[in-house]
Amino acid sequence: MASPTAKNYPQIGASAEDNIGIVHLGIGNFHRAHFAVYTALAMQATGDTSWGIHAFSMRRHDIVDPLRAQNGRYSILELSSEGTRADTIDVHRKFDVAVENPQAFIAAVADSACKILSITVSELGYHYSPTTGHLDLTDPKIQADLASPDHPATPVGLIAAALRARADKGEPFTVLSCDNVHACGDMTHRVVVEYLTELGVEESVLTYINERVGFPNAMVDRIVPSTTPETAPAIKELIGFDDGAPVRAEKFTMWVLEDKFPGGRPAWEKVGAIFTDEVQLYEDIKLRLVNGTHSLMAYLGGLDGKATIPDSWATPYIQEAVRCAIDNDYIPSITSPQGWTPELYVRDLDLRWRNFELADLTSRIGCLGAARLRQRIPVPVAFHKAHGRMPHALALTAAAWIAAILPPEGFDPGSVCALMDDPAAPKLCRSLGGVTNMHDYAKIILASGILSESIAKDEAFIARVGELLTLLVIRGVEAAVANVREATAQEGATRSA
Repeated sequence: MASPTAKNYPQIGASAEDNIGIVHLGIGNFHRAHFAVYTALAMQATGDTSWGIHAFSMRRHDIVDPLRAQNGRYSILELSSEGTRADTIDVHRKFDVAVENPQAFIAAVADSACKILSITVSELGYHYSPTTGHLDLTDPKIQADLASPDHPATPVGLIAAALRARADKGEPFTVLSCDNVHACGDMTHRVVVEYLTELGVEESVLTYINERVGFPNAMVDRIVPSTTPETAPAIKELIGFDDGAPVRAEKFTMWVLEDKFPGGRPAWEKVGAIFTDEVQLYEDIKLRLVNGTHSLMAYLGGLDGKATIPDSWATPYIQEAVRCAIDNDYIPSITSPQGWTPELYVRDLDLRWRNFELADLTSRIGCLGAARLRQRIPVPVAFHKAHGRMPHALALTAAAWIAAILPPEGFDPGSVCALMDDPAAPKLCRSLGGVTNMHDYAKIILASGILSESIAKDEAFIARVGELLTLLVIRGVEAAVANVREATAQEGATRSA
């Protein structure tokens, strides 16, 4: 494979100097289409080449090896109704695999030149309990790291070991989570401190982390689907680059974060990042209006045999369900940040979901459902129940997840849903054998606390999920959506009377 050079390809980034100011853990598609792009653009805009990235995959070589062969450069294929374009990104300077060489990761983070550790390891990478929100100390992987803390194999253990090494110098530092986790900075801080407390480290280490290390909360938003066999040929046709590690992405991108970087940071604000004290409000918007509705679209679409999000969105009754969720269940539960306009945001969502050029897979969006839904629906459910309302579209979201991921005996959710992987499913399935009543089926699942403790105790909401699950299994998606439409209209009429 030929290595690209700056003179041959349109390139975003700085010079090829080996200046590393950031270590990143989790070098998947999203990192390369979001954080890496903002950083490359900021370096290009300011000429500050001190923020090159030393990237660590957790355990896979399929991205690391081609990036090494390409001197760190790779391409993004941007797909939208406005057209297709490709750019190469030059911001990564070194690559390693963390679990194969944890000492290299620890040393890279402990280096004084490194000012930021950024992370994209998915919701599961934080090893927290869904019922408590704290580090799950019963997790066998966490227990293994605690037994061998100098050779960690989890993101939490790796971060903790690296911060222990930095604590000796006491230099200011930042740990920046770029995952779709509620209050991601607070979560990262909490699980790392709980891990180190369980490990019994010196008090000086905890003092360093609490006083000298920033854990900014952030909201990230860009649809980055899986790379397809057509991606590399399309890039080669556009810009002549034979790329072994390409990424597909939509045109839209957004990043909102707190300015808590005691060791310094790139000038991301010069290239579109928003720094604000209202990150949580933006996060609520994204988790509910983008992620929550994405989940509903994925599960209804999967059950209806729709392979892609645009196909799902183009189905009138699925679109109706999503709009009902937005207008009736999500927007009323949101406090708007200054200057935010719901109508404009929803208009952008419509354009993003119509992106047939990107054709994001419903099966991809439907993965990790239990971990993701507990970030997206419990709070708005509680909001509406506190105001005496039943959030019917949110109940449909939970019912569709159950039908797609935990199908009752004798019900086939179809080939699209079969591709949706949810690590929570096997354990729950063991408790569902022989249950045929859909109310009881939903109750066993939701009463487990898998989505939240508040939902586990909400008999009325569980009963509504059971009703909609029955409709999905017996009569299909369109009938369940019609039921939600009628119930929402009736409830609205009752409140108006």
